[in-house]
Amino acid sequence: MKATLKKTTPNPEHSFNIHKDIGHAILSAWHYHPECELLVVKRSYGTCLIGDYVGPFKSGDVFLFGSNLPHTFRCEQEYIENDTEKVGETIVVLFQNNTWGDKFLNLPEISPIVKLLNTSKLGLRLKGVTKRKVGKIAEEMLNESPARKLISLLSALEIIAATKEYEIISSNGFNLEVNSIDQSRINTIFEYTFNNYHQKVALEEVAALINMGKHSFCRYFKSKTKKTYIQFLMEVRIGNACRLLVEEEFNMTEVGYACGYNNISHFYHQFKALTKKNPMDYRSNYLKTEEKKFAE
Repeated sequence: MKATLKKTTPNPEHSFNIHKDIGHAILSAWHYHPECELLVVKRSYGTCLIGDYVGPFKSGDVFLFGSNLPHTFRCEQEYIENDTEKVGETIVVLFQNNTWGDKFLNLPEISPIVKLLNTSKLGLRLKGVTKRKVGKIAEEMLNESPARKLISLLSALEIIAATKEYEIISSNGFNLEVNSIDQSRINTIFEYTFNNYHQKVALEEVAALINMGKHSFCRYFKSKTKKTYIQFLMEVRIGNACRLLVEEEFNMTEVGYACGYNNISHFYHQFKALTKKNPMDYRSNYLKTEEKKFAE
């Protein structure tokens, strides 16, 4: 699929862009851009696609994307309605690899940050104390002077590089060829899948959406995403199951049915295959983590 090249409007008074998105503004198609991106999810929940990764995201998450890494975030409807209490909110920082200049980046003291930006080409999800520190810095940057914003961005990257408190999101084998992928076709497939994952999805129906036969579609999808459509559908379903397990008071069977599984044993099997935990352990571990964060 071809991710959309997203261009940012340069501001002559700033060397990089920082802004807050609220409600409908947080929506975007599958896209990429030459800038690196620091994304703070203040309030939202849903499923994200980052490179060849599919999974849930939630309020409090902080991501760092390297240059030209395709990504999109599919939010739950309640977070994109501007008149609700749960209206979604994100902070986005877009900056070039060489924002500080090539000579500056060649300094030995800056080598950890250069390595970090190279690693971020696969996408990073921050963890622990680093996530909270960087999220706070990004929020404070919104109201800082231009010079202070530049210093704060460098400080945030230095913290991430020094602690290495992050997980790499996309796989090492992922290599997007942005000029060879059909944007319209894949966005159609994504949209259909997100809207229908909770019910039976037939390969023939998905293939017909882009005027392909079943077998041609399967070859096409795998050649463009490095995974089968069935695997992608499973990731979308399990990603939404993770959300229901931590946000709603459904029992395990209700979660399985809500995510398109008529066979609960199959739901358990796929959930564990993808998350390495069964649904009950996943919910339990999440609640314990939240209690620990609250105690801190």
